[in-house]
Amino acid sequence: MSAGTGTPEDPWQLTTPPGRSSYEMWRDDTVDPAVIVCQVGKTRLTYDARAIEDLHAMLVEHGDWMDLGGADEQKPAPDGTVEAWGRSADNPVGGWYGTKKGLRGRFGVYLPPLLEALGVAELTHDARNNRMRAI
Repeated sequence: MSAGTGTPEDPWQLTTPPGRSSYEMWRDDTVDPAVIVCQVGKTRLTYDARAIEDLHAMLVEHGDWMDLGGADEQKPAPDGTVEAWGRSADNPVGGWYGTKKGLRGRFGVYLPPLLEALGVAELTHDARNNRMRAI
């Protein structure tokens, strides 16, 4: 689970689904549209903040477990995965939730643990091929 309230001063402390890497996330409402900042070591990724509600709504509609399929922006996302949805022209933002060109991927790696910490999704925590569903 996550300590933190999701502010820059008190970020959510998260771990990737397999539990191998820790990272921080927080909401930045000083920009328009608001973003979720993801700090992984020295790398900073940003995602449109509406990704939290949109991903949860999609999972509720999906109604079952969904593979995460995390992939870097330069790699294709496996069909039918959270990662593929996070970059699909058919999602509510019409494309990438990631906002930083070159670092828009990994949606299926970093967003699912946040939804779990917020209490709206459940994740598997296996070494590979993790899945999530809405709760």
